[in-house]
Amino acid sequence: MSSSTSQKVRVAVAGASGYAGGELLRLIAAHPYLDLTVTTSEKSAGSRVSSIFPHLAGIVDLTFEALAPEALPDRADVMLLALPHTKSFDAVATCLKAGKQVVDLSADYRLREAASYPAWYQATHPYPDLLRQAVYGLPELHRAAIQRTKLVASPGCYPTAGILQFAPLAAERLIDLRSIVIDAKSGVSGAGRSPALPYHFPEAHESLEPYKIGQHRHIPEIEQELGLLAQRGTASSGPVTVTFTPHLVPMNRGILSTGYAKLTRDLDQAALRDLYATFYKGERFVRLQEGDKAANPRHVRGSNFCDLSVHLDRRTGSVVTVAALDNLVKGAAGQAIQALNIMLGYPEETGLLSAGLFP
Repeated sequence: MSSSTSQKVRVAVAGASGYAGGELLRLIAAHPYLDLTVTTSEKSAGSRVSSIFPHLAGIVDLTFEALAPEALPDRADVMLLALPHTKSFDAVATCLKAGKQVVDLSADYRLREAASYPAWYQATHPYPDLLRQAVYGLPELHRAAIQRTKLVASPGCYPTAGILQFAPLAAERLIDLRSIVIDAKSGVSGAGRSPALPYHFPEAHESLEPYKIGQHRHIPEIEQELGLLAQRGTASSGPVTVTFTPHLVPMNRGILSTGYAKLTRDLDQAALRDLYATFYKGERFVRLQEGDKAANPRHVRGSNFCDLSVHLDRRTGSVVTVAALDNLVKGAAGQAIQALNIMLGYPEETGLLSAGLFP
């Protein structure tokens, strides 16, 4: 669907009362070609948006409704689903059947193999045929496919950082694909808005806690996408295995992902930096840091940018990559809008060029 900029596209947001949902509302309200017509929330149905998100008072004048997927197609042209994992299966199928374009922020359509869902999400995928239609919504890797599809499976914060920080190396097979280690830190908003003990202020403040060590459900996404990159132009590159450890840190927003891998070729620092500069040339939302400066989430807060840096550890024959992004923007809502812009034929930076907040 390609839309004229003279007529706004009607947008429905399901799961709009969560942190990612709130960011979607904020970004859509500022978008010149989108018109927010429906907001749903199971927990807040009947409440005004401004009562849940006071920062949107005077900006979003709507009331949350209970989700009724069959009613959405009559009231919106495109659907943005910010529902919990395993809760988007039916809504996606219903909207696609009605011929609508869908961007799903959950993981329900991110994995290519239906057999992966019981192991990582403890759920059997009810629509395995739709997995073949879904496009993994990382514009820097799948822009052309996003432009043609009706279903984008928009990646979250950890996979976005992990994939972007290793993509140039995987694409050129310059690293041992079994040696990848990712140590990532996330702000508390990455855990969602539902209250749970680890996220209470006394538990999270002045604390640093690893969790789901070796079993985080976003591991297969990172392995899937890096594996696809490594297979380009070659029959087989061998399996990609990622050791991934996420950590909860006491800040509201932000991801800092530090990744390590063994090089398979002797490279110097200048060659590594040139590799990244070439791979991401022209990418509006990827910023490669200058010199030996490392990426820092403080500089992307509130923005759709992913900052990257790459460093050579000559002594160990390893490469160290660092990615920083806002988990609610480039790691969620902003990335979804970026993909939606591509689907609708708009410049993909439309509505997304705000600088990060400082200080």
